[in-house]
Amino acid sequence: MDWYLKVLKNYVNFSGRARRKEYWMFFLINVLIGFGLGIVDGMLGLRHGAGAIGTLGLLYNLFILLPSIAVGTRRLHDTGRSGWWQLIALVPILGVIVLIVWYASEGESGSNAYGDDPKADGGDGVPAMA
Repeated sequence: MDWYLKVLKNYVNFSGRARRKEYWMFFLINVLIGFGLGIVDGMLGLRHGAGAIGTLGLLYNLFILLPSIAVGTRRLHDTGRSGWWQLIALVPILGVIVLIVWYASEGESGSNAYGDDPKADGGDGVPAMA
């Protein structure tokens, strides 16, 4: 949960680098929250058609849009790519596959044009929660 909160706190930070663990833990928690909201939307009758996203799910997706773009940008920075490469997802099927491969790739060792290596501190990079 610390990784998820770290991303939410850095929701407007498009600079720097994000480790694979930070990105994928954020993604996993988003999927779990999405499933939960889907169930609640269904139970409360807030869906507007078969397979449609419900009201709570829509509000959550709007809330999480900017943090998702920011962590995706930082993740691409860790692999040495510009955050603008997220737009490749607009290419049907192939673009999403390419992005998934990049998000899952090992980050560059040491500093790169986007900042210092987030693994260089020797720890696991988990934010300290007070």
